[in-house]
Amino acid sequence: MPDALTRESPRPAGQARSVHTTWTYTLASIVFFFVVLDSILLGVAASNFEATEDGRDAALIVLILVCGAMHVRYCWFLRVGRGGGMPRLAWTVALIVPAVTVWLLGLATPGAGLFAAFPLWMGLNAIAPLLPRARRWTVLVGGAAVTLAHPLLASSLFGHPLEASGISGVWLLFTYGAFLPMMVLSSLWWWEIVVTLDRHRSVAAELAVAHERLRFASDLHDIQGHHLQVIALKSELAERLLSIDPDAAREHLHETRLIAKQALEETRSLVAGYRQVDLATELENAREVLTASGADCALELGVLPAGIEVRRVLALVVREATTNILRHSTASKAAITLSTNAEGSTLEVVNNAASPATDAPGRVLSSGLTGLRDRVAAIGGHLVTESDGDTFVLRAFVAAGVGVGA
Repeated sequence: MPDALTRESPRPAGQARSVHTTWTYTLASIVFFFVVLDSILLGVAASNFEATEDGRDAALIVLILVCGAMHVRYCWFLRVGRGGGMPRLAWTVALIVPAVTVWLLGLATPGAGLFAAFPLWMGLNAIAPLLPRARRWTVLVGGAAVTLAHPLLASSLFGHPLEASGISGVWLLFTYGAFLPMMVLSSLWWWEIVVTLDRHRSVAAELAVAHERLRFASDLHDIQGHHLQVIALKSELAERLLSIDPDAAREHLHETRLIAKQALEETRSLVAGYRQVDLATELENAREVLTASGADCALELGVLPAGIEVRRVLALVVREATTNILRHSTASKAAITLSTNAEGSTLEVVNNAASPATDAPGRVLSSGLTGLRDRVAAIGGHLVTESDGDTFVLRAFVAAGVGVGA
């Protein structure tokens, strides 16, 4: 089984420094609890050796020191969390073998009693959190039974009852030992919560970046799609007029150059984050472009909405609607109407000769309209499209008061 040290580093890439600090405090608290218990055990073993000078007590002192070192070392593997998987088998063997030796030697050592059973109990508490839930509780319940059975076996097999003079130490050790599983598991539970919150923070930051990229891509689509469509239209007109009316063709080529320059400037502004869309200008541009394409375009304007964000979004709607008319229809008539009242602002774009392959009911609309629908919804409005024969209607509504003062 792979070593836990190679499976996960103590500070995963991208983890906040405060989260790493929280783990340091969590690990320190767990280690402190183990060190306190090992210190009590070592003190009892040293006291027994001082009173008896028995070699078995000296051996218990050495073994308890080894167990304490392994307890501290094994705590490092708890950083993978509850149920995070076991480290290499050698580490578990090095943890359990000295503890089992203390448990067995303690049976034959007068005065050891319950104290000799605790290194094994502590080792099992270090292992249990790494196991799956069912096996975890099996290990803890079995460990508690083996620990409590130790003084009973020492008394029945070797005639070494628990000394009454040490009852205060027994109760201190019993209290610490009883709370050991709760302390370790609750600390790891709290650590997992902190890690989960940090992971959600990272995901939220990534989503914010992705959302901004989508917004940028949508804005870039609005700019380039519209201008390229107009450039293509005017270039086509210039090509047709080149042999008939060179002056008109030259004028269209001049306008094409200006539109390309404008597209470049708006793209640069978008990259710099300074792009602002003017609704009134966009409405006039739409009328001129549709008229130039051969459509009879009527423009009816009421009061512009007060909110800056509303005007920006509606300007994008006008731009996308105009692009779609040029791309997906051979419209001879079009109408753009903007009205504002106490309820809100309504923008309506109507054209005839809609493409049935694109605008028929049940067909998928352009990705630009889908993006615009999301944009309008984001400011509390809604965008709908309707088809009646060859007539296509796009209608956007935003409630009053949205984006005022933005």
